Order: sequence, then structure tokens, then C-alpha cells
Amino acid sequence: MNDVLLIAVFALVGAAGAGLAGAVVLRLVRHRSVTVSLAVVAAVTVTAMLAGTLAVAQAMFLSAHDLWVVTVVVAMAALVSMATALVLGRWVVARSRALTRAARDFGEGGGFCAPAGTATAELAALTRELASTSARLDASRRRERALEASRRELVAWISHDLRTPLAGLRAMAEALEDGMAADPGRYHRQIRTEVDRLTGMVTDLFELSRIHAGALTLSPSRMSVYDLVGDALSGADPLAREHGVRLVGEDVAAVPVEVDGKEMTRVLANLLVNAIRHTPADGTVAVAAERREGAVVVSVTDGCGGIPAEDLPRVFDTGWRGAEARTPPAGAGLGLAIVRGIVEAHAGSAEVRNVPGGCRFEVSLPTAAG
Repeated sequence: MNDVLLIAVFALVGAAGAGLAGAVVLRLVRHRSVTVSLAVVAAVTVTAMLAGTLAVAQAMFLSAHDLWVVTVVVAMAALVSMATALVLGRWVVARSRALTRAARDFGEGGGFCAPAGTATAELAALTRELASTSARLDASRRRERALEASRRELVAWISHDLRTPLAGLRAMAEALEDGMAADPGRYHRQIRTEVDRLTGMVTDLFELSRIHAGALTLSPSRMSVYDLVGDALSGADPLAREHGVRLVGEDVAAVPVEVDGKEMTRVLANLLVNAIRHTPADGTVAVAAERREGAVVVSVTDGCGGIPAEDLPRVFDTGWRGAEARTPPAGAGLGLAIVRGIVEAHAGSAEVRNVPGGCRFEVSLPTAAG
């Protein structure tokens, strides 16, 4: 037993010396290729075994022939280990370089295409993570391009919509200043109307900027959908009478919700104004509210004739106006974007779909607990 312990001690001392030397070498080559590191590891393994064997042989006073046999065996093992380490290292390096090229293309704005072939578990996990990141960045780029296009359209439309009333205001002011206005009172009323239009546009822009900046502050309270719809119908009734449109709001359930009354009244008002303006005279705009699977759905159905299928996904985009037949005489296409922003701030959703003779806007809101 003592002999075995002594052999173990001598072997441990010899192997530890080789291991320490290997650790120093690994630290020196830590910035080199993984092939070099694997070769060093293989060399350290064989050297540690050889050093331990030599230490034991020296302590046990083995014959020169036996020591030579042991050395040859260890040398052959070293050759096989080094060859295996080099092959494995070259394979890992090749896979890493292929992954690097794929990542470089992905970083330059292209999509990530995983290199073909097998890989280690770590490289495979890295490949999956890069593919997932590429998909998220691609979606982000598409959203950014869509937002940029929407921003450019909005700036163009706002510039156009501001230029027209400003030009009219300038002309009427000059006419009044020169005493050329045959009916100054009518000019004053028209100026007031144009100022109100501009004020509404600026208010919409400010509201939309608050929504996009996440600065929309809500003050929710418990109220009935029936009351919300009733208030919105009362506010839209004069405009409906002016356009000869009938408002119908009989199928409204008294479902409780936790919402900001002021903001949700604006949502319903925007939807009703939009529906009234696009419904021909003698047409009908219907409002309904019903409970569906833990949510209340408020719908506004108009008689606009429908929206082209290719435009349906863009209805709630900032600045969208659609075809000429649906372009309102005033505004910058911000009303529906504001609707979506306010509804989503309430953890709800806004959708639109075509129905016979028109389209239906649906706002889904979570019902109040209890």
C-alpha cells in the first residue's frame, strides 16, 4: 500500500509540473486560433502522462529498456492525440469562420443564412440565436421603413392641408384690409371656420405625438359602455343631421369597463365623424356594443361602400386617407391613428373589416373586474 501511495505521489508531482507549464502556454496563446489551444491541450495531456511516468520510473529505478519502451508508447500516443486535436481544431475553426461570414452579411443589412453542416452544441446554439436576432432585426427594419414612409406622407399631407387654409386666410385678410370685402361678416365667419380647422389639426398632431412618445396619461374610472356610446351619439348628432345621415345606437349592452372617459369619448367621436363623412345622404351609421370572451366590443358600421382589400391593413396608419372617394374635405388622416393609439393604451385593440354596403370598425376593450 505504501508503494502504491508513493507511486501516486511521484506521478502527481510529475504531471502537475507538466500541467502548470501547459497552463502558462495556454495563457500565452489565448488570443490565437482554437486549433492552437486544442493542440496545446493535447500536448499537455500527453506530456503530463510522460512526466508522471518518468518520475515514477526514476524513483523505481526501471531499466533503460523498460524506460525506452514506455517513452515510445507515450510518443505514439502523443502523435495520435496531436493529429486528433489538429483535425478537430481545423473543423471547429472552419465552422467558426463560416459562422463569422454569415454574421458579417447579417450585420451589413442582409438576412442571416445559417451555414450548412454539423456544428458543436455551442456553435449550434449561437447559430440559432443569430437567426432569431436576424428575424427580430428584419422585422424592426420593416417597421422602421413603414414608419419613415408614413412620416414622409404625413409631412407632405400636413404641408398641403396647412397651405390651403393659410392661403385662404391671407386672401381674406388682405381683402378686409383693402376694404374690398363686399360682406365683411361672411369673411369673419369664414376666417373663424378656417382657424377652427387649423386648431383641430394642431390638436390632433399634439395628441398623436403624445401617443407615439408614450406620454399619454390615462385616468381610468369605472363606467358603462352604454353611457359612453350615448354621449358620443349625442355629440355626433348635429354633424349627422347636417349630412343627412341617420344614427342608430339601439343594440348597446350596459357592460362596465375601466377606461379614461375623456379619451374613449374621443375614440368614439373620431369613429363616428369618420363614418358620417363617408356615408352618403340618407345612409345609416350604426353603433353596437356586446360582450365577447372577457371583452366588450364597440362597433361603428357605416355605408361608405367598403374599403379596398389592399388598403385595409393601412387604415389605422398615421396619415392614411385611402382613395379619393374616402378622402375627407379636412384633416390630415390622423383620426384613426389616434383611435388605435388610445385603444392600445387601454390594453385593447382596434380593427376594421368590410361588410355589405360599407365597413365596420371594432374597438375591443377589457371588461371591468367584478
